[in-house]
Amino acid sequence: MNIVLLGAPGAGKGTQAALLVEEFGTPHISTGDMLRAAVKEGTPLGKEAKKYMDAGDLVPDDVIIGLVAERLQQPDTEVGFILDGFPRTSAQAVALDAQLSELGRPLDAALLIDVDSEVIVKRLTSRRMCKECGYIGSAADEACPKCEGEMYQRDDDNEATVRNRLDVYEKSTAPLIDYYRGRDSLVSIDGDRDPQVVYADVKEALHA
Repeated sequence: MNIVLLGAPGAGKGTQAALLVEEFGTPHISTGDMLRAAVKEGTPLGKEAKKYMDAGDLVPDDVIIGLVAERLQQPDTEVGFILDGFPRTSAQAVALDAQLSELGRPLDAALLIDVDSEVIVKRLTSRRMCKECGYIGSAADEACPKCEGEMYQRDDDNEATVRNRLDVYEKSTAPLIDYYRGRDSLVSIDGDRDPQVVYADVKEALHA
């Protein structure tokens, strides 16, 4: 299965991707991880990307598309792929479709984990992390249930920051939903439920 994963920050995309990886062995390709790997390996595209990253600029679409194409030609993607974090705009989606067509690897679905923005605000602002072991819990955890360490709220989980991230998502990424809907490849799943219930619906929708 060849999938693009969509959804706002905090919608639970990572959880669903991890479950798909565990069951089907499909590689979860995060563009952030892919960029860091290419830079570390010193590939020509990695060196090109590093110039922009070091300057604090966004890596141009053509470089990212090249990196995605490079990654999709590695043997582990023969069983499919889950692309996460790219495309972020309609223009990137068009370029990605063209590249996938060249590779003979068309998308099976754009999987949207859909959660109401107010639910996400509540979910993320109540999130707490352990200073010792990194366990992620909630405001109900006075101490870490794993190691008894101190729980704290990350700076990017305060309400103002969360709402800003959601605004950015709506403006830049939400048009992708219309793009994939127009191509009849959008699969929308209600993400405001127990992750295993969501996953059962994901599998059914993907005919997995």
